[in-house]
Amino acid sequence: MRILVVGAGGVGSAVPAIAQRRSFFAHMTLADIAPERARGAVERLGEPDRFSAVQVDAGDRAALAALIRELRADAVLNACDPRFNEPIFGACHAAGVTYLDMAMTLSRPHPREPYRQPGVLLGELQLAAAEAWERAGQLALVGIGVEPGLSDVLARYAADHLFSRIEEIGVRDGADLRVEGYAFAPTFSIWTTIEECLNPPLVWERERGWFTTEPFSEPELFTFPEGIGAIECVNVEHEEVVLIPRWVACERVTFKYGLGRDFIDVLKTLHMLGLDATEPVRVPGGALVAPRDVVAAVLPDPATLGERMTGRTCAGTYVTGTGRDGRPRRTYLYHVVDNEWSMREYGAQAVVWQTALHPVIALELLATGVWRGVGVLGPEAFDAVPFLDLLAEYGAPHRMEDR
Repeated sequence: MRILVVGAGGVGSAVPAIAQRRSFFAHMTLADIAPERARGAVERLGEPDRFSAVQVDAGDRAALAALIRELRADAVLNACDPRFNEPIFGACHAAGVTYLDMAMTLSRPHPREPYRQPGVLLGELQLAAAEAWERAGQLALVGIGVEPGLSDVLARYAADHLFSRIEEIGVRDGADLRVEGYAFAPTFSIWTTIEECLNPPLVWERERGWFTTEPFSEPELFTFPEGIGAIECVNVEHEEVVLIPRWVACERVTFKYGLGRDFIDVLKTLHMLGLDATEPVRVPGGALVAPRDVVAAVLPDPATLGERMTGRTCAGTYVTGTGRDGRPRRTYLYHVVDNEWSMREYGAQAVVWQTALHPVIALELLATGVWRGVGVLGPEAFDAVPFLDLLAEYGAPHRMEDR
């Protein structure tokens, strides 16, 4: 397999560092609009025969398709933020290669009732193209990071092996990470964080289908394992709520994020001031600037925070229903990464490393033919066991806790 990774930010740069320890691919190219960023990540690996760096504009579909053909890539991993999904997705289809991403195309709130019903769903554009990808015999594996990604795999595993009937699949994310020297320093892209947290949260129920609520709704005190402890989690818009009901039989799907009260207050303030907006505004001097891009520019790059961070991040799927023995069951399947460990082993902070790990595992399963498919598919469309076996082989096994 020859792989092109588009985007050399924190996650994109961590992908080749993780893949370097595996032998399933022949060559991996890291591409970015800033060539020095891609070159720096590749040079740190010290294997010029297996890794290379190039420049590309992720928003230029024609240039991307030409690069894919020039590199003779078999698979493209989109490691850019979701604003660039459409051109990368389209370029892969045009070039006839496998596509993977870690976040799907953006939603648009309902124009009249944003907090009651959805407008355009996350990933709707991509899922609508499934038939075209099927006809072409191509695969687009969407949402294969940690959340979405591993969380979906864990849902599929629970349905296949632990439960006879599932009431709710609730993805629950929390951490006890601290960043020294910063009062506010998101550990993931602030652009994506704002998008997830301030959009109307999405919920799915079998009787109602998809519906939306107010941001930060349904607060719930959820106790995370391994000493992380109880954190207030709130509803957030996320791809799992779109993907899981398509392939896993259940009654309800939710996503709740353990943001913490201070973090929520900052996001509410950004929204109140209009600093979450993506449409450019004209500033003194005549320049057009998107307020959200300004916020991103003044905050520290999450990829650079690892040396200042301490603590752990936990991603998991909480499943309730009836177990295989006919008794009520509540099980949290989860994955914890300690920042000290990920920095020591890979030079990547915990949230970045955890996100980058899972598309590498998916690429290995595709390269070896263990996972096969055509169309536009989510992670839960595939057998979970080979994925979880490889996760353990990579030295980062998932865990399970009955409650």
